[in-house]
Amino acid sequence: MENSDRIRNLPPYLFAEIDKMIAKAKSKGKDVISFGIGDPDLPTPDNIVNKMIESVKDPSTHSYPSYEGLYDYRKAVADWYQDNYEVDLDPDKEVVSLIGSKEGIAHLPFCYINPGDLALVPDPGYPVYKTAVLLAGGEPVMMPLLEENDFLPDLDKISKETADKAKLLYINYPNNPTGAVASEEFYKKIIEFARQHDIIIAHDAAYSEIGLAGYNPPSFIQFEGAKEVGIEFNSLSKPFNMTGWRVGWAVGNEDVIEALGRIKTNIDSGIFEAVQYAGIEALKNSKENIARMNEIYTRRRDLLTKGLNDLGWKIKANKASFYIWAKVPQGYSAADFSTYVFENTGIFFTPGNGYGEYGEGYVRIALTVKEERIKEALQRLKDSKIEF
Repeated sequence: MENSDRIRNLPPYLFAEIDKMIAKAKSKGKDVISFGIGDPDLPTPDNIVNKMIESVKDPSTHSYPSYEGLYDYRKAVADWYQDNYEVDLDPDKEVVSLIGSKEGIAHLPFCYINPGDLALVPDPGYPVYKTAVLLAGGEPVMMPLLEENDFLPDLDKISKETADKAKLLYINYPNNPTGAVASEEFYKKIIEFARQHDIIIAHDAAYSEIGLAGYNPPSFIQFEGAKEVGIEFNSLSKPFNMTGWRVGWAVGNEDVIEALGRIKTNIDSGIFEAVQYAGIEALKNSKENIARMNEIYTRRRDLLTKGLNDLGWKIKANKASFYIWAKVPQGYSAADFSTYVFENTGIFFTPGNGYGEYGEGYVRIALTVKEERIKEALQRLKDSKIEF
């Protein structure tokens, strides 16, 4: 039995491989401190859990859910955008529910990409952007995210020929894996770029609520013209500590939302209604929870950044997301350094090359580790005598 070309061309999923490696080490008795996968260690807040329990007990939630999502859920998303960003959204035409934002990110190319079509993809970036384009038969054109450009794509370096041929452009701020943020000036520039070249922008805003030390990340959709050229994906996973619940959305251009919804109705299903009711509770009543969460991530960022810099690293404090993007010492590749640290200390940092060619030379360090374990990790690194 021969695999299809699309499967043969598909690399193993980075985080699945990381899970296997760490599980194998733990099975051999190794005390692993993993700064790897970005899965919040904080529990889902009680008010959300209680709403889920209440909803699960309601027999009306036990049947097939609608594909587009409960109106009340989509209305809660629209209200959340109005409250947070002063953006008006039509719940019927400009909002679609998703089983986590990954689902929509992966399905979008099937709406617009024909074999051989181009899509602009950030590098380093969430691997699903590239693989989704490949699965749809398209050709991903990588946009380097370089430190000297604040990890923003340099739109001026994209040739007119490439830009005119491209159909999609993925961006993600606050950024995974670099922790970078985008300015109002950047958003205005990329909206004009998309308008000039007839490109659909797909903004992944999965870390929208994780702003550190008082920073409030903007939404792509809040800027003038954004709804004309694109959509924004978001999820309850990271901001609301609901990664396992699989609930998110896409909002924006009604034609793109309609196309995404059409794909969904043909190859996917709706979200369990009890989860949607829990999502409504999250969207309506979580400001205090988010504030507490960001205080915790800020303390962890400060502790880890200072500790690593004391060991010889040169790390700038990130403004948003729960990731630190750190250069590896000279003489190491990202994978070699990650392996060396893991074998000598039991500490895992994700090698940056897993996010693309331009992630080489970096590791991603997630702040999803309690302060006591961060202190232990710093002590292990100090005792290891590894030169940074």
